[in-house]
Amino acid sequence: MSEVPEGLSLGSLERRPPRPTATMTMTCDGANGVEVLLGLRSETMAAFPGYWAFPGGGLSRVDATAVEELDGFNGPNARAMACILREMSEELGLAPSSEGLVTLPLEARQQIIADKSRYLPLAQQGLFPFDTGSLHLLSHRITPPFGPVQFDNAFLHLHAGDKKNVPEIDLEPQTEFTQIMWAKPNEILSRWSKHELKVAPPVVTLLMEIERTLERKSRNMEEAALDIRQRLPGRRSILFAHGVEVVPVKTATLPPADHTNCYLVGDPDGEFILVDPASHLREGMEDMAKAVERHKGELIAMMFTHSHGDHVGDIGLLREAFDVPIWGSEYTARSVKCDRILSDGEALELGNQTWQVLITPGHHPGHICLLGDAGLIAGDMVAGIGTILIPPNTGDMNVYMEQLERLKKLKPHLLFPSHGPVIALPTQKFDHYILHRQARHQAVYDAVHSGIKTPAAIAEAAYADTPDAHPGLALDQTLSHLMSHERAGTLVEYSSNWFVKGAKP
Repeated sequence: MSEVPEGLSLGSLERRPPRPTATMTMTCDGANGVEVLLGLRSETMAAFPGYWAFPGGGLSRVDATAVEELDGFNGPNARAMACILREMSEELGLAPSSEGLVTLPLEARQQIIADKSRYLPLAQQGLFPFDTGSLHLLSHRITPPFGPVQFDNAFLHLHAGDKKNVPEIDLEPQTEFTQIMWAKPNEILSRWSKHELKVAPPVVTLLMEIERTLERKSRNMEEAALDIRQRLPGRRSILFAHGVEVVPVKTATLPPADHTNCYLVGDPDGEFILVDPASHLREGMEDMAKAVERHKGELIAMMFTHSHGDHVGDIGLLREAFDVPIWGSEYTARSVKCDRILSDGEALELGNQTWQVLITPGHHPGHICLLGDAGLIAGDMVAGIGTILIPPNTGDMNVYMEQLERLKKLKPHLLFPSHGPVIALPTQKFDHYILHRQARHQAVYDAVHSGIKTPAAIAEAAYADTPDAHPGLALDQTLSHLMSHERAGTLVEYSSNWFVKGAKP
């Protein structure tokens, strides 16, 4: 995704208030210490597919009604509690009672899964308990501004006591989780740091908080939970993976995105680099500086994936804030003074981590990706939100598609885009991009082959299946396709009109 093309105004992104959500951090006393419950989200889920996460969901009118009509829901977190009890009934088939967790009757659970509004009348009939006395708020966090929708999430906690008394969880009736796992927080974090598990970023940092507090509280979860409840720690680091922290920086990029991801990449306890410190504003500069300051390692360089304006910040301020060398490709060095030129295939040793430099042109000459065990720092090759523009003059659609095929074959663990959240299923994302671009490329050729000549008319025909596409962007990308066809020798331009090569103008 590049900055908005010159002369094309798309207006500012109107950010709506965060949507309220609630998640359940459930713990128990296992044979070898405190364990936490996580569920593996189905790969069909829109958010965090294939990730281990806490149960939970969005607050609804059903939950507001439950607060009004059921006893025991009081205080500012009442709706969140109602939400999490309903979600527990659907996803886990469990309900808290004054004597511990109990299993919901299967028929009642099936009704709630089919229609969540059934939760209230079934609860009123006494088919299952809805005790709130064991629910407590651990943390309250607003998700980062990766896109137009943010979530205000209440992390509730329930300690289920001895694991021997926790009912077995049946996942068969529901479709959100494909597996469940009880494990010690430090075991989950260890497997996450080895890239054996994909764990949602807010879950990672909360597990770290739980583990730190357990160490101080003699591994007693109830004392640790009380300590955390009293402090209510908020979000600090956004850990997309072990060795990949992100700081969203507000930039003039292409809506619906309005931020560029600045990444701290490398050894969490050793050398690391700052990738795409794109800020021109004091706020963004301060956010990056705070992230660098709390990092336990040593910042050794800043690197730019490419030289588009929504990736390169105020160089003067950056050098003042971070007195380290700047790295970039040979092409980036034409517009940004780079102290080190990076080449394709070069290995960057960052503490105990190794990242390989990949020069991936197409979106922009000299575009850099970084490949490591954690995944791919993807720059503007893909996006977690919105789309990627291929500028007609500095980009090349054919080369871009070739590079997507190259990156797909590398099978990265995760994709870390410059815009939007982490991408959990890289192969699916690459397949979608490649098929979409190939289809559009063919549609542009077919329009010219049918006798349509002007770029505007070609764009209208090629984007007939996308009536909501912005006309300016459709024309811009059509020109990119046309010029790539010209480079490939399939189309030619004559007097601002386009023809199949060999056809008479």
